[in-house]
Amino acid sequence: MPTFPRGAITAVGCAVLLASLTACGSSSSAKPISAPVGPASGTITWYANQFGPTSTDVRKTLIAAFEKANPKIKVKLEQAPSDSDAYRSTLTTQISGGSSSFDVYNGDVVWPAQFGKAGLAEPLSGKLPSSYWKTFSPGLVDGLTYKGKIMAAPLFTDNAFLYYRKDLLAKAHLPVPTTWEQVQSDAQKLQKAGLVKYGYSAQWDSYEGLTCDYSEFAADAGGSVVNTAGTKSEIDSAASQKALTYMRGLITSGVAPRAITTFQEQQSEQLFTSGQSAFLRNWTYAYSDANSPAASKVAGKIGIANLPTFAGQSGHGYSVTGGWNLYVNPHSKHLGADLAFVKWITSPAAQKIMALKGGEIPTVSSVLQDPGVQAANPAFRVAASNKLISRPSQVAEYSQVSQGVYGNVNAALSGSTSPKSALAAANKTISAAVSNNGL
Repeated sequence: MPTFPRGAITAVGCAVLLASLTACGSSSSAKPISAPVGPASGTITWYANQFGPTSTDVRKTLIAAFEKANPKIKVKLEQAPSDSDAYRSTLTTQISGGSSSFDVYNGDVVWPAQFGKAGLAEPLSGKLPSSYWKTFSPGLVDGLTYKGKIMAAPLFTDNAFLYYRKDLLAKAHLPVPTTWEQVQSDAQKLQKAGLVKYGYSAQWDSYEGLTCDYSEFAADAGGSVVNTAGTKSEIDSAASQKALTYMRGLITSGVAPRAITTFQEQQSEQLFTSGQSAFLRNWTYAYSDANSPAASKVAGKIGIANLPTFAGQSGHGYSVTGGWNLYVNPHSKHLGADLAFVKWITSPAAQKIMALKGGEIPTVSSVLQDPGVQAANPAFRVAASNKLISRPSQVAEYSQVSQGVYGNVNAALSGSTSPKSALAAANKTISAAVSNNGL
């Protein structure tokens, strides 16, 4: 994600927001460094937390394959802290201090603008051709830009999905819902028939996860949190009002439990895997969890689909992107080798390894569309048709923006304020945060 319930920095995609994130955007005087490229040779250090299955280290598999394809470059793996706070703090301290002890590092999807403003990452857009950026799944590169420069490359991604009870829909002769209105009406039918206690479960606690969930609903309604440039709040709109009113309506109608306003990933998943909810919004890993006989009472009865959209909108709904990126240390002395490594590890060959051996959703569109890759995980097949949006990570003050979203949205969902008042309050907070974006 950052990522949520797994506790470490893993591949889930949207972790608990770090309270200290503003520190990386505090150095408004920092200037992006444009280092000479140099030869694609020598030894570089990859500073990376582990991702993928704990039984195997896919990073070592990737390094071996890279060195075979690039015999003039050696890669030294340096273990990064598994705790997100510690990792970010270490990166900030070392890079801002001028350290070149590592060359390429993994980083969260919400860091590009923050790290760009603080001078903690080497801009990549001018060093890799435009054709390279077009290889990624649509929507992935959108959140990597700061002041017109792409600050990172997508390493692996995570998506959100709609999980549903196949057996309950079959009993009620209902199709898989494609609109949010259908989710609500179908849930009420299942509840009225006594087939399930609750209709819907998601992550609506006052934390980063709610920023993700709300951003998806807002996009489905035709709205957004901020504008594309990250310079203006757009949360106080008719589209946002529609999204938030619908979310609140799931609670007041009894489709979602009132306790959903305290749910993070683990709680929302437990309600679903215990058989108490018909639908669940969650990340990729939830499919295997829900189908694990040891951990789920509904194993074998679970379906996975794209998130719905609102009636009248085309296609299906949006998924916020999670996952991790590759950044380059602006103090690296081996930029040529760094770029070769970044380009290779985001190539189809490496992304296929990432998918088949690491279990991560590949970022390269052609790999995600590969039938062999899709066959490895039902979530990959659905992800191939997902519509992706980024959180407002193009704002260097992302921490304040996210807090403005989840704090006020949670208040409206809890019933302590109206959707209209919540959006006005969020707009005030977000407007203050974005006023200095890029300065």
